[in-house]
Amino acid sequence: MRHIHYYIVLLACFLTTSCMDGDWDIPGTDGTEFGNEAVTETNVVTINQLKKQYAGVISSGGYVQFTEPTQIKGVVTGNDIQGNIYNQIGLEDGTGSIIICISQGGLYGQLQVGREILVELEGLYIGSYGQQPEIGTPYTNKSGRTYVSRMPRALWQQHYKMLDMKGISPVVFDVSKVKDADYMKENCGRLMTIKGVKFQGANGKRVYANENEKDAANCVNRSLQGISSNQLVVRTSTYADFANKPLPTDTVDITGVFTRYNNTWQILIREEADVIEYEQ
Repeated sequence: MRHIHYYIVLLACFLTTSCMDGDWDIPGTDGTEFGNEAVTETNVVTINQLKKQYAGVISSGGYVQFTEPTQIKGVVTGNDIQGNIYNQIGLEDGTGSIIICISQGGLYGQLQVGREILVELEGLYIGSYGQQPEIGTPYTNKSGRTYVSRMPRALWQQHYKMLDMKGISPVVFDVSKVKDADYMKENCGRLMTIKGVKFQGANGKRVYANENEKDAANCVNRSLQGISSNQLVVRTSTYADFANKPLPTDTVDITGVFTRYNNTWQILIREEADVIEYEQ
């Protein structure tokens, strides 16, 4: 009897697996296993329009909830592929850029750089952290300060729709405008490349992010020669895959998502390959 029972169970498992073949054969090829296919374009605005409309909220460090159907459509410019951009993605649409905060790891697996997505904003919040425009939900820290931060991943899954791969190319950062407030307001959160620079203090041993130098957010800021650290830094998490790699000693081009913390540019490198030998 035990042998008969075994074969019945085996047959049942085989039949169940066979019925599921359509779901398992080619996972992820149509982009529909993530997000919400019900999200539609009913009131699409540009990121630039969004930032202008809520400029006062952003500059004051406040936040406000979207209460009407409103969408933005843009291309992912940065994710957590090597652990340096944590729980957030960069998004651009040709008119502007913004950060979307999501409490989820492994975002690079579904939100690849170059992937276009449609985001439904109704029910989400816009605000800023250090005047960097962000979309997410309110978070109150230990000091009692509330600002826009990471939304739950289940909520995020209901608020975006996967579209086609579009690709994205960085623009060159204008070093002559490193102190220009309008330039920062317009470009913060954008994928850019700063060309022909050297890391301050690079000696072949100093690394991107040493545990002994980390701040409260487990990050280390590195300055570039000739540019004040009050104006611009390369910011690296101690959890980044390349955190313990030595800083390049040669002249390099650095690509990353250029965020801001108040009046300081913070370059968030997406992966080690974002730092390459200087190309004139």
